[in-house]
Amino acid sequence: QVQLVESGGGLVQAGGSLRLSCAASNNIVRTYTMGWYRQAPGKQRELVAAITSGGNTNYADSVKGRFTISRDNAKNTVGLQMNILKPEDTAVYYCNARWDPQNYWGRGTQVTVSS
Repeated sequence: QVQLVESGGGLVQAGGSLRLSCAASNNIVRTYTMGWYRQAPGKQRELVAAITSGGNTNYADSVKGRFTISRDNAKNTVGLQMNILKPEDTAVYYCNARWDPQNYWGRGTQVTVSS
């Protein structure tokens, strides 16, 4: 069973930075597509950023130029560097690992950006 554990969330002022980390079990980071999603209250869960096993990345338009996803195969972790944070980035952030049809989620970490 794959386990994903997020860390690094917290409260930050607008314009600040946070770095999220996702620790994965079973040495999957090098082979799965790893992603970060977020869900704000009353809204649907949405993709923030993803990175494939080949290193290709994809970002939501709302975070392009501010967020960076990275992968450390040796440590089996995925990171999300978030800069120039805005109040609208406030959400629970979830780590995802996907290799169709397998799809795994972490429990999430809260990010709150104050104005």
